[in-house]
Amino acid sequence: MDPRSNIIDKRLAGIKRIIAVSGGKGGIGKSLTASVLALTLSRLGHRVGLLDLDLSAPSTHVILGIEGLYPEEEKGLAPPEIYSIEFMSIVYFTGDNPTPLRGIDISNAMLELLAVTRWGSLDFLIVDTPPGIGDATMDVIRWLKRAEFLVMTTSSKVALETVKKVIKMLTELNVPITGIIENMKMGKSSLVKEELKGFNVPILGEIKFDDKIEDSIGDVNKLLESDFAAKMKEIVENCRFRQVL
Repeated sequence: MDPRSNIIDKRLAGIKRIIAVSGGKGGIGKSLTASVLALTLSRLGHRVGLLDLDLSAPSTHVILGIEGLYPEEEKGLAPPEIYSIEFMSIVYFTGDNPTPLRGIDISNAMLELLAVTRWGSLDFLIVDTPPGIGDATMDVIRWLKRAEFLVMTTSSKVALETVKKVIKMLTELNVPITGIIENMKMGKSSLVKEELKGFNVPILGEIKFDDKIEDSIGDVNKLLESDFAAKMKEIVENCRFRQVL
């Protein structure tokens, strides 16, 4: 057994809840949701960390406009704090360079990042996970043992088919699912509710398509004033995110 896997449990011991934001496909707002969720929980008075584990396409630092900020080395790496959030990302190691990792290299990179990161005492750690149900997602389940999954989807039939597989996999592995959020909702379609009604997973809310959200990327003040953020706050205040264990 890799000794780093035992270290991870110690690194995460001071965290009350770990929310893994997941989705079957890229481009459904997973990273935006993770970023805004972390900001929202922080503004509500919680101690929050944000971890970007999307090794192939990390983007939370772009969404939050984080530049020139780096972790400090002290018996591991202490995440820098910005916007009252402890932030860690693979981008600190790769910069703007592509990371064409495959197979065991992905697992090793994720394992190393989790093992060296020294989180403080947190109410929530929000994790932006890799899309899909491949090895990277299985590694998240294996090493973040207490993670609850927040599953993102859109009303796209393609996205929904993949999300069904994500939910089935998590259910079969007895991984807790906090709920489902429908993003980029257009019109009054009930397709998501119809397609997912056979699963015993709550739909926490619907976020309408926001054609102005792109203008907020990189500017936290604008982001928090967006319709997207307003809806996210409503979802947080109305659901189990408020139940800090």
